[in-house]
Amino acid sequence: MELVDLSVPIATGMPVYPGDPEVTLAAALTVARDGVNVLSVHLGSQSGTHVDAPFHIDDALPTLEELPLERFTGPAVVVDRRGLRPRSPIGPEAFAAVPAGRIVLVATGWSAHWGSQAYLEHPYLTEEAATLLVERGVRTVGIDALSVDPTPAEELPAHRVLCGAHAVIAENLTGLDRLVAAQEEGRAVEVSMLPLRLGAADGAPVRAVARLGQRVPQE
Repeated sequence: MELVDLSVPIATGMPVYPGDPEVTLAAALTVARDGVNVLSVHLGSQSGTHVDAPFHIDDALPTLEELPLERFTGPAVVVDRRGLRPRSPIGPEAFAAVPAGRIVLVATGWSAHWGSQAYLEHPYLTEEAATLLVERGVRTVGIDALSVDPTPAEELPAHRVLCGAHAVIAENLTGLDRLVAAQEEGRAVEVSMLPLRLGAADGAPVRAVARLGQRVPQE
């Protein structure tokens, strides 16, 4: 078994979605002064590698705590869309072979731009792609980019389709290259993206981790 960390580190001044709260970590207590180390953490619910609950885009939709835990863990399929140009749309044809009901992770390679202005120019899902995934019974979609919609965006069509189906969206994943390689080797991919248990929340940071199965012997 191999475990792969799919999470970006939480750090002061880290990239956030335009307009979201800035992230600040600071020592609240120290061993030298107080006998223990305690960190003060200030961040938004959508900071770093995180999941969106449907409530993120509509007050009438389920909050994070109202979703079943099964939304956040299980077998996954990785869709390789690396090599796209900035701001490229990812249409339904990319998901034609996605099995029903799996967690779908979209590898764009855009995590390589984390911390730079280019990170905002990521590829994104079209409304038609999101609709196809929902029709396939997919209720968890992750991407190694800032959003499943363009940034910035006046409308959020992919969010609205997915959240309207009570799906979970994971954003700012990293390390999906390793999962693409493992999948090509015939190895099973399982992921866990369990969020902090925030009450009545629109989303929360996660420690996203993949577990890779054994290699399939070559004949």
